[in-house]
Amino acid sequence: MISVHRSEDRYRGGEPDAGIETRHALSFGPFYDPDNLRFGPILACNEERLVPGAGFDEHPHSHTEIVTWVVEGELTHRDSAGHSTVVRAGDLAHLSAAAGVRHVERNDGEAPLTFLQMWLAPLDSGGEPSYTVVPGFADATPYALPAAGAVLRVRRLAEGERTALPDAVRLYVHVVRGRVEVGGKELGPGDAARITGAQGLEAVAATGTEFVVWEMAG
Repeated sequence: MISVHRSEDRYRGGEPDAGIETRHALSFGPFYDPDNLRFGPILACNEERLVPGAGFDEHPHSHTEIVTWVVEGELTHRDSAGHSTVVRAGDLAHLSAAAGVRHVERNDGEAPLTFLQMWLAPLDSGGEPSYTVVPGFADATPYALPAAGAVLRVRRLAEGERTALPDAVRLYVHVVRGRVEVGGKELGPGDAARITGAQGLEAVAATGTEFVVWEMAG
């Protein structure tokens, strides 16, 4: 079964006056929809756009796996566990909040910043926080997230190219750029497909495209 969720139906959030624009694909904070709380372990899929100098001041997280895909620009990250780094376009970052951590996210660069941030529920609570950055996350390379029973892939296809999607209990496909067809459904920038019982599916690029795929065991 494939359920398509369009870009224009996402919740608008952020603080536009502070240079932060957010699009929420699932219920988040004040944007509550009891029919759109989560998909498998995915709790949030937020597209964030920050102008130079904008950012999120220090705030807490716990019992959440936070995965960030930087689309353009540079994201400055600092946290209470002592990690401080700049995550650049094409890099993948993973903050495991575990029993608790505080962090800051900012655009300290000179260009606009766009990133996709996805929150997943861990299978077990507690533990020590950790932070991992994968520079230049390679096309189609899987990033395993066993703490949430999930695997992330980023696909980049030229027009007319096709790629097999994993067979899985659940798949979540979110388009970053371009247009792609999945299971007979065409998706554009910001669109997502939530798929249950995925078997034998392909993605076919209608244009040059970039999209993320979460493969989930439950």
